[in-house]
Amino acid sequence: MFSSLTAEIDVDYSLLARQAAGLLEDERDQTANAAQFSAFIYQSLADLNWAGFYWLKPAKKAKGEELLIGPFQGKVACARIALGKGVCGTAAAERRAILVPDVHAFAGHIACDAASNSEIVIPVIKDGQLYGVLDIDSPTLNRFRPEDLQGLEALLALFVAATDFD
Repeated sequence: MFSSLTAEIDVDYSLLARQAAGLLEDERDQTANAAQFSAFIYQSLADLNWAGFYWLKPAKKAKGEELLIGPFQGKVACARIALGKGVCGTAAAERRAILVPDVHAFAGHIACDAASNSEIVIPVIKDGQLYGVLDIDSPTLNRFRPEDLQGLEALLALFVAATDFD
């Protein structure tokens, strides 16, 4: 069942995990794996308008670090996001996944694409070090459920285990 205001989309995350493991099996390069993984998520999940990565990098105009856009699928997006700003910057700064049913209700949301209405962001952490975030957007309010967060965290764990980070 699916409507433009809420989403009720069943996803077989165990099947996606097997497919993702096969996709990532023979490659360890960060860019190659992130590009493939972004495309895989974008094509495998219904009702998305953006799926991709932001990498933690030295800030361009200030001291410290910020998120810089990495491989993704979807419309053009914000190139840089300050830590603690928007959903991505908050997830990175707090090192926790964030599921947002309505981005317009999230204080400080950054509207890179005005069509986005819900979002899920998961930090990319390996051996205790933060490398960035996986960001997934939908034009549908309430697109993501706790089951999606759990399934996407498991898929991201496969990506992290299969990838050598710069």
